[in-house]
This record gives sequence, C-alpha cells and structure tokens, in this order.
Amino acid sequence: MEAQVAPESYKDIVLFLATAGVVVPLFRRWKISPILGFIGAGIVLGPFGLGALADRFGWLKSVTIDQPEEIAQLAEFGVVFLLFMIGLELSWERLRLMRLYVFGLGGLQVTVSVAVIAAAAMFLGVEPVAATAIGAALALSSTAVVMQILTEKRRQHSPAGRATFSVLLFQDLAVAPILITLAVVGRSMGAETFSPKLLLAFGPAVLGMIGLVGFGRLLLRPMMRSVARAKSEELFMAACLLVVIGAGLVSALTGLSMALGAFIAGLLLAETEYRHEVEVTIEPFKGLLLGLFFLSVGIGLDVSLLINDPVRIIALAVGLIALNASVVFGLARLFKLNAPSAIEAALLLAGGGEFAFVILSAAMGSDLVPRAMGQTVLVASTLSMMCIPGLAALGLKLGGRKVAGEGLAEEPGLMPEGEGPAPVLVIGYGRVGRLVGEMLTRHEIRWVAAERDSRLVETARRAGEPVFYGDATRPEFLRRCGLDQASALVVTMDSRDGVEVAVATARQMRPDLTIVARARDARQAQRLYELGATDAVPETVEASLQLSEALLVEIGVPMGLIIASIHERRDEFRRSFNRPEALGGRLRRFRRSQA
Repeated sequence: MEAQVAPESYKDIVLFLATAGVVVPLFRRWKISPILGFIGAGIVLGPFGLGALADRFGWLKSVTIDQPEEIAQLAEFGVVFLLFMIGLELSWERLRLMRLYVFGLGGLQVTVSVAVIAAAAMFLGVEPVAATAIGAALALSSTAVVMQILTEKRRQHSPAGRATFSVLLFQDLAVAPILITLAVVGRSMGAETFSPKLLLAFGPAVLGMIGLVGFGRLLLRPMMRSVARAKSEELFMAACLLVVIGAGLVSALTGLSMALGAFIAGLLLAETEYRHEVEVTIEPFKGLLLGLFFLSVGIGLDVSLLINDPVRIIALAVGLIALNASVVFGLARLFKLNAPSAIEAALLLAGGGEFAFVILSAAMGSDLVPRAMGQTVLVASTLSMMCIPGLAALGLKLGGRKVAGEGLAEEPGLMPEGEGPAPVLVIGYGRVGRLVGEMLTRHEIRWVAAERDSRLVETARRAGEPVFYGDATRPEFLRRCGLDQASALVVTMDSRDGVEVAVATARQMRPDLTIVARARDARQAQRLYELGATDAVPETVEASLQLSEALLVEIGVPMGLIIASIHERRDEFRRSFNRPEALGGRLRRFRRSQA
C-alpha cells in the first residue's frame, strides 16, 4: 500500500511560490527591488513574525513557515547558482586581467575591514578572539544582493561595477580560509598547546580547487558535447544542473564553499561553445532560488531582538555601514578609481552579507563568540543587508548615472580588446552561414554565430571561429549572443519554421534592426517580409538568376547589360514579395522617410 503524503509537507514551498507570484510583480510595478519584498515576506511569514503568534491563533500555522532549517538548506543553492552565472560571464583570461583588483583591492578590503571592525568591537569591550571572528563575518558583503542589483541596473561592466565584483570575488575566495582558521583556533583553544598539524586542514581545500580545475578542463566540454548531440532539451537541462550542483558538492567536501565550486565550473564553461545556452537554461533556477535565499534571510531575522533593543542594533548596523563604506572608498581611491565610482562601490559594499550567517554560526559553535552576542550581530548584519538596495540607489545618484560601459577608459586592463557584442549576428552555421561568415571576415567585420547542430559548432570552434551552441529562436539566447547591440542579423537556418520564428522574435526585440533572411522559395520570402525581414533571399529565385547570368555570358551578351538586367529582375521579385502592408515594407518606408 502506497504511503500517503501529507499536504502539510508542501506548505512551505507553496507559501514561497505564492510569495514569489505576488511580491515580484508588485515590487516591480512600484519600482522597488524585489529583494526587499522577499526579505520582508520572510520576516512576516517566519517564526519571529506571524509564527510567534501561531500558538495563540492556530489558523496562522497554515500561513507561516514552520520549517526554516529546510528552507535555509535549499536557499543556499541560490548563491551557488548566482556564482555559477557570474563565472559564465567571465573567463580565465579576463580574470587574469582583473587580478590587480581581485587580489589587490579585494585582498586589502578584507584585511583592512576585518582589522577595523575587530578594533571597534574590542573598543566596545569584546574579547580579541571574538572581535576578530565578528570582524571576519562583517567584512564580507552580500554577493547575492549586490550582484543582483548590478545586473538589474546593468552596471556590472561600469568601473564601479567591476571594482565591486572584484572585491566580492575575493571575499568569496576568503570564506573557506576564514572558516578553516576558525576551526583551527577553536581546536587550539581547547588544547593545551597549539599543534602545527592543524594547519594541514588547508590541504584538502587547495587540492579540491586544483582537482576541480583539472577535471573540469578535461571532462566538461566532452560531457556537454555528448549531451548536445542527443538533441534533448531535458537532458541538456539535467546536465547543466549536474554541473552546478556537482561542482558545488565537490567543493564543499574539500572544505571550500559550494558557491566557489560553482563559480569555478562557470569559469570553465565560459570558454566553451555551450556558454550562452547554459546561461539561458540556468537563469530560471537562479532567479527562483535567489528569491528563496532572500526569503530565508528574512526568516532568520529575530525581530524580538530588534524590538527589545532597537537603538543598539540600529547603531551597530549604521556603524557597520559607515566602517565598510569608509574602507572601500579609501582603497578605491588608492587604486585610482575616480570619486563618483569610488562612492558607488563603497555604498554597494557597505552592508553585511550572507556569509555572516555561516561564519558567525561556526564561531558560536566553536564557542569563540557568545551566542547572545552572535545573534545580536546577525540581526544588525541582516538589517544592513536590507539597506543595500537603498544604498545602491544613493550610490548611483551620487556617482552619476551612466550607461553601463561608459568611462571604461579609466581602467584599461579590465576588458580584453575585441570582446563585447559583435556587430553582426549570424543564425545558422551550415554551408550558407559559413560562407556569410567568411565574407564578413574578408571585409574585417566582426561577427558571432549561433548553431543548433553540435557537430557543426565543434568543427567551427576547432577552426577558431566564434560560434556558439544554442536555440536561436529563444529571445533570451539571442540577447545573450548580443542582439541588443548588433547592427544586423543574418538568418541562414535550414528549418522553414526556425527561420520564421527567429525573424519574428528578432523583429519584436529590435524594431530598428537590419534582418536578412534565407528563404526556400518565393512564398516563404513573402512570409518573411510579413514577419519583419528587411530582405529575404529565396534560393529558387537566386538559382534561376545565376543560371540566366551564366547562360547570357556564354552566348555573348555584354556583361554590363547582364548585370543591369539581373539587378532589375531581382528588384522586381523583391517588390512583388515585400508588399506595402508587410512589416518589412513598412520598415523600409520608415527608413526611406528618415534618410
């Protein structure tokens, strides 16, 4: 007899999905960051919100989350998926070029912030060991919140955005050493003498990172190639999830954070032809799990501590923001960022982060930090984290609103030359697309291509050509390939339906874009004009014109007359296909009127 699953087992998940369905649309309509909505919902639905009244009013149990530990375990994957996506947007080469900011600015920020916060804690009467542990926890900012804001505001490629990301990346790298150091100190305090053998605890972490990089370079591309050849979206999704979660678990087993393992996997995949398709596949999971993460942050906020001693906790939160912002601003100026960019980076990194929960929990578990003190600090850190969206808006205002990418001349080493969206996007890289690419290269026009056949992609990548695997009929994939900045789109796919969907999708996304599409015959050419193609080239018509040209040359007609007649006949065909009421016709009239 099958065991009956109690509906109550799914209550917390249903509440989260309902919250996501209500919070995100409402907060986007109000132009408020959904992050605040998820954190606020967590406070209300958690054990310190309505849950505290559930014993008195029984009906509240049905609308409150009563298993926060399970939610927190699942929510950790939100940060894991976020770091994986960040890794996909980078590469080892770009990371190497950013090393001055990652290890210089980032390393100094962690070191100086830990020292400053620890000194302030000792000034308030905290023991040195506990003060250092608190400093290590509060020196780390929120990667999840800050990167989400930078992405939403399209500021990740601005000078402040790159400096901020560099610091966040080093902070993520520092989590594992901090946790291992706390464990070493905790054991040494319980022993009569300090044992140098405890330092060997760092060994597995180092070996784990080397193993991830080594095995990733050897196995990731062949695995993704094998999955892509199966031509199954479900199998490709399963492989993507396996890479993210598997890398995170391997990293955790060696003492590193799961997020760092996922970041390394993202870096490795960023160098492959599957990068954009993986981004599109993982994006929905990242968004949903990040919402769950922010919900868990609100659930963990003990509102009673804030109500009982609001002045003290608010003062701690304000002090934390002031100290972190001052350190980041000073170091940013030292690294020659201009004042507006330094202000923006300082305010983005001023609040506490999600790793404060991990580090303080470990410190309290090792009796390095008294539990009551640790809980108070956690509430103050969470409060400062909730202020990050407001601080980011203030930083954007004080730093001067710029379009992402402006002002990059101040940091010449951060972006390799030739990167960024290509001027021409080629959809389909079979025999026709390959010839289009060759012609563009001859005229020194940069391009990037997308192809669904993994074998064609593999062959092109071996030849050093910029071809990515993926489904170009999906808007998000086209956006990842650079459609928003492309000057033209060429669609050369074999599939009739695929060509039409790609043209319609691209025209909807970019009304001003030049779209040239391959058509099978005259009927499809007419259909493509109706969908918005600037020009449609039917294979049957072009074949007949080329045959006519060859024939006329052979029978002695002058070349000038042949070329003129061929062009005239081609224009007649185009006018008959592209009717005035077609979208392509309207677009062409608009362009002529603007000329």
